[in-house]
Amino acid sequence: MSYSVITASYIISAVLFILSLAGLSKQETAKTGNLYGIIGMALALLATIASPQVTSVWLIILAMAVGAVVGVKVALKVEMTQMPELVAILHSFVGLAAVLVGYNSYLEHGPLSGALLSIHLTEIFLGVFIGAITFTGSVVAFGKLRGSISSKALMLPHRHKINLGAGVVSFLLMLYFVKVGGSGFSLILMTLIALFIGWHLVSSIGGADMPVVISMLNSYSGWAAAAAGFMLSNDLLIITGALVGSSGAILSYIMCKAMNRSFISVIAGGFGNDPAPEDADAEYGEPQEINAEGVADMLKGSHSVIITPGYGMAVAQAQHPIYEITQKLREHGVEVRFGIHPVAGRLPGHMNVLLAEARVPYDIVLGMDEINQDFPETDTVLVIGANDTVNPAAAENPGSPLAGMPVLEVWKAKNVIVFKRSMNAGYAGVQNPLFFRDNAFMLFGDAKASVDAILKAI
Repeated sequence: MSYSVITASYIISAVLFILSLAGLSKQETAKTGNLYGIIGMALALLATIASPQVTSVWLIILAMAVGAVVGVKVALKVEMTQMPELVAILHSFVGLAAVLVGYNSYLEHGPLSGALLSIHLTEIFLGVFIGAITFTGSVVAFGKLRGSISSKALMLPHRHKINLGAGVVSFLLMLYFVKVGGSGFSLILMTLIALFIGWHLVSSIGGADMPVVISMLNSYSGWAAAAAGFMLSNDLLIITGALVGSSGAILSYIMCKAMNRSFISVIAGGFGNDPAPEDADAEYGEPQEINAEGVADMLKGSHSVIITPGYGMAVAQAQHPIYEITQKLREHGVEVRFGIHPVAGRLPGHMNVLLAEARVPYDIVLGMDEINQDFPETDTVLVIGANDTVNPAAAENPGSPLAGMPVLEVWKAKNVIVFKRSMNAGYAGVQNPLFFRDNAFMLFGDAKASVDAILKAI
């Protein structure tokens, strides 16, 4: 295939990737956006394989086939609740790929000298640096989301000074690396430092901020891919990486704004976010329990209902019977809407995807900013598997680890029904005073079983 045809294919692929991002910005066009992305990637792969520069085509196809088989098998087995951790581990692969490409480019970069050599060595150094941070950071995020690593923030003494020192040493190593025309020792030392930085940055971020971390790592993986594109002189990889990196950064910024978190503090491992520890001995009283029949009676007597889902709904796979309840109530003239916190679940858009899967109409699924003002006029709120995103301590307790984080103000409704398996704290490890309020009632048990029982009673 000629270079002009390959270039044209890359341009078409880049346009399709941009259309894909545009489509993914709305639920109604998300499927079309995914289709654009699939077509663009298929075209890019075919053009790359057909390039005159590529040798051992059958070896590449074999590697792709093995990867495709593994990917399909994993994708078919992964539950929606495991999607955040799957995304995290996939980010780690992108980071590791950038590291391997960097080392390969360093060992076999061909005859270069002067400014060209300096530019290429800088590309290698930055590519490996970003890739290594992305790799270990994503592995830690995977462990936290999977539960194999504590979701609490790691608080090492002088941790911010450690991060700053590691960054300064890495910068000095880059200057030396470029000045001497390449140094294997400097590259290896920097890689070890970057692996530590990635581990420490994400370990220092608490569970409540993990959705932001996932989008942040998505941005990192994009920049790592762009760096690999520079090292390989592949224009499409540069464009694709830049698209992913910039869109991930924008999403991270939007989510930080929604959570009242500093974007810089999150990407710097929680710098400046050191809230006072929660008082473990605080007295909250006893929660009020309710059964499914009681909830059904309360719903039937309501004029307006808001449902606020969280990660517990995803675990129980309760979205389908919840929509059946929604249909039943709407048939009886009850106004039912869904309130979605920007970081509900453990992945941006997690709840929206689940509700779309259950065919919940888009027009009754509202964001936090759209629905918060309506809670005081709402008869009944169903909190299904949510915890930190409905915690009044975020708004009322300056000493809470969640202090300053905007939440769904469900406690302002006439009645609040909380679906939970137990009284355990949420993912951020913070107790929720909502559970002990006079207008709150606890419905214990599996969310799907509880919803099925309510549906039967209605």
